[in-house]
Amino acid sequence: MECKKTEWLLSLLCSGLVLSYCASEPEEVIEEVDPMTNIGIGPIKSIVLGEIDMDLVEKGKKFYNETCTACHKIDVKIIGPPQAGILKRRTPEWVMNLILNPAEMLKKDPTARKLLKEYNNVQMTDQGVTQEEARSILEYFRTI
Repeated sequence: MECKKTEWLLSLLCSGLVLSYCASEPEEVIEEVDPMTNIGIGPIKSIVLGEIDMDLVEKGKKFYNETCTACHKIDVKIIGPPQAGILKRRTPEWVMNLILNPAEMLKKDPTARKLLKEYNNVQMTDQGVTQEEARSILEYFRTI
């Protein structure tokens, strides 16, 4: 009789372990923010955009093509989101802060967290981009 009780308890214990192991994680709740007012997290607090600087555009296009195209295409969704029209969806400050500070942005910024989730939690690589390089990429993005 004692053996049957032990079997029953072990069976119950194992069932509980299996159920707890198979239970899905609760879905992460990400705070809603307006992406057109969100400046992100990083060194860029404000940008005033004037006329498009075509010399800066060329530098940004060259840097983008050399550094970013393994994961990003202008108008095709691949590993990372496409950049065409990015400044109609995000603030210039947010774009530069993501380029300059991807690790912290992907951990703490709600808009970046949503993108991370949408793109299968593939982290954007920190390319060690300078503010000058990020600004040239932003200028290029203004033209696409």
